[in-house]
Amino acid sequence: MFILFLSCQSPNPTTSPTRPLVLWCSNNAPEITFAREFVDAWGKARPDKPLRFQPIPEGQSSEEIILASVVGKTTPDIYANMWQGSVEMYAKAGVLVPLDTIPGFRAFLQTRCDSAVIKEITSGDGHIYQVPWKVNPIMMLGNRQALSNLGVGGPPYTYGSYTQAGQRFRKDRNGDGYVDQWIGYTEVKALWYQRLFNFYPLYLAASDGAPLLKTGPDGHQRAAFNNAAAVGVFRFLQTLYKNNFFARERLSATRDPFLDRRIATQFTGPWQVSFLQRYAAPDLQYDFFPMPVPNNHMGPAYTYADPKNIVIFNTCPDPVAAWQFVKTLIDRPGDLRLLELTGQFPRRSTLNTDPFFAAYLAQHPKLKPFAEQSKYLRGVDNSEVIVEVFDIISQEYEACVIYNRKTPEAAIAEAAKAVDVLLGNE
Repeated sequence: MFILFLSCQSPNPTTSPTRPLVLWCSNNAPEITFAREFVDAWGKARPDKPLRFQPIPEGQSSEEIILASVVGKTTPDIYANMWQGSVEMYAKAGVLVPLDTIPGFRAFLQTRCDSAVIKEITSGDGHIYQVPWKVNPIMMLGNRQALSNLGVGGPPYTYGSYTQAGQRFRKDRNGDGYVDQWIGYTEVKALWYQRLFNFYPLYLAASDGAPLLKTGPDGHQRAAFNNAAAVGVFRFLQTLYKNNFFARERLSATRDPFLDRRIATQFTGPWQVSFLQRYAAPDLQYDFFPMPVPNNHMGPAYTYADPKNIVIFNTCPDPVAAWQFVKTLIDRPGDLRLLELTGQFPRRSTLNTDPFFAAYLAQHPKLKPFAEQSKYLRGVDNSEVIVEVFDIISQEYEACVIYNRKTPEAAIAEAAKAVDVLLGNE
């Protein structure tokens, strides 16, 4: 659980109007290249507003580093890799700049994002403290030849056709009496963030993008996931494990099971494209599909966006200049460069139809399904305890889905009740 102890924050003693602004970016190589390129361009265009960048310092996780920098009052001015679920906590702690108070912010945002995204990132106090930046839509990677040979139809895959595929693909390949070929694999550990890549995208697909929490007339948030969609997801996954269609062992510690053809599907994001292009055998035919949906599902399948956004901390001596720089990262040329350098998708509402991006997507056909999926994305609910919400769901997931100790109905009901207790409603 994140616990943030802050008093009224006094100005950073090192802050002065003339010091360079500081940008922290992710510490992976493509994003360092991206940051360097845009900081260099800014320096040439705006020498009057110096800016320097550095990758976020090494640590156990970027979330812990940011938390430590807030507590120690050593925050950067701009942070370009904030998980969307962390923003509300920092907003309520009063350490972020409300960006909608900067002239022109909302107007620019409305040219890039639709109303649903703007609503999703709006804080409980009505302000906006984050810039929607990049997403990695979670989709189903599939071995096209293997799935075709199973004769179950699709895509899109329903719970029924996917389960049928699991029955037909399950196999003991080496004859030792144990199944060693499964229709799929997803991480079994009961860590809260693992549910972002199995339960949560399936829930969004089944529920037409419904939230986990809802705000009532009294202004209090309440659990909103004790419903048929969540129960159905638990039952679907429980069935896969119970029948040995999914592996319970940790395949992530072995040679990649998809490349090794021990699994035929995987829930993953666009980062997998470059990995497969580098390491897959030439005869491995694969593609990316929407997440499986209930048998009676109609319409598009939403999924989890895995969003990382940009924030400006209130230690920044010149938020207007900081915003002017951020705009260069998220205009059309900036968004295209993000795609080119990192393979990550900008959270732009017209990405799949905007001619500006058409040539790039035509040259990278394996990324096209993610561009199409970008119309149907959700982040996470704005709540300072969203990590604890996912932790509660994860505990019930382990008991029900992995170990078959509870019915899906009981597990979801108990998770919802515990979340309501967490939110102070019971």
